[in-house]
Amino acid sequence: MKQEKSCGALIIDKSDASYKILLIQHKTGHWSFPKGHVEANETEHETASREVKEETGIDIEFLPDFRESISYSPARGVMKTVIYFLAKPLTYDCRPQLSELAATAWFSFEEAEKRITFPNDKSLFAKMKEYVARNNY
Repeated sequence: MKQEKSCGALIIDKSDASYKILLIQHKTGHWSFPKGHVEANETEHETASREVKEETGIDIEFLPDFRESISYSPARGVMKTVIYFLAKPLTYDCRPQLSELAATAWFSFEEAEKRITFPNDKSLFAKMKEYVARNNY
């Protein structure tokens, strides 16, 4: 079985009184988090940062001690593992990578829960919310 690895980030902001999270909408319609394939000699953090910049146009800073992975089969004979980190935005001018994405948007946690498409991503989102609550970010 072919193994693939990608890295990405859940990007949260609390610049006002409530949390918001950045979601991306793929051209196929599903909503998720920015991520992409690891390139030669990149660290996981480098991949996640590069992919976020490519897909959304924003720069991020990683928050400590959050690293979660999900695995799934995107095609027959392929197993993909995606490593996700938690980050906050350093810039806010989101521009979706039009060759891959239909949209990028900030959502409240409540709205994001309704939009996130896949069960693996919903589970990851729940783990992130627990982390945020535990660490009073």
